[in-house]
Amino acid sequence: MYKKGDFHIHTNYSDGKYSPKEIIELTKKTDIDIIAITDHDTVAGIDEALKAGRENDLVVIPGIELSTLQNGESIHIVGYFKNEAEISIPFRHYLEQRQLERLKRAEEIVHRLDKFFSIKLDIGKIVKNTNGIIARPHIAKAIINSGYNLEWNYIFKNIIGENSLAYVPNRKLSTKEGLELLNSVNALTVLAHPVLVKDNSLEELMKLGFDGIEAIYNQNTTANTKEYLKLAHDLGKLVTAGSDFHGLTKTDNSHSDKIGTVYLNEKQIYIFLEKLNKKGI
Repeated sequence: MYKKGDFHIHTNYSDGKYSPKEIIELTKKTDIDIIAITDHDTVAGIDEALKAGRENDLVVIPGIELSTLQNGESIHIVGYFKNEAEISIPFRHYLEQRQLERLKRAEEIVHRLDKFFSIKLDIGKIVKNTNGIIARPHIAKAIINSGYNLEWNYIFKNIIGENSLAYVPNRKLSTKEGLELLNSVNALTVLAHPVLVKDNSLEELMKLGFDGIEAIYNQNTTANTKEYLKLAHDLGKLVTAGSDFHGLTKTDNSHSDKIGTVYLNEKQIYIFLEKLNKKGI
């Protein structure tokens, strides 16, 4: 039986620093023996992660972190699949279409950077240096690598942040639509990082049909974790844990926690896997 699991990890197929293979190598240096790869709005890195997991005797759960919108607030759903066969071709095609939308968004951000800040970037070079979806971290990195004397946090706050002139919103599904999409491919659905939800009631969100809640998370206080565990218990929902590892340092962004800083224990992993295997039956 598995002892410790980290079920929220990002690779460089979305906005993480490391490749799936490197994630596996990093995990093998910890006491975590089961993980989930959950890149933003893409499953492009899953096959590579599963292959590396098999080669290194580490169990990898295929997953995704889907961006949705509820009452004007960004709500993320972590979806987990029993195996790669559950990730249907139509679902992959849908995600590829979203990836094209992300490219158009990046092109517009680059245009606005030039127009409003006289920051000139080569979108072709950004695309070449990106494995999967193009997200704002890739653009921030390009700004720094192009020699502009700007710090990561400043770029996000003042140049490409939500209230900045170069910001372009990302089209999102409603949370209900996101849940329906993931249910269509028999994914187990979990509300990501509830501590970051400010403008919605967690109880009302859970009523939309989530299977579980990420009650154990790297930014929680002890009181937060206690509250979310109780909520899951009261509503009969699944509990997950995630470091939300991106591999970026504190000078890059807030995701500086290491793999396994928070984790599911043996009993919780058993419940998770049991429900995952029954999903869609």
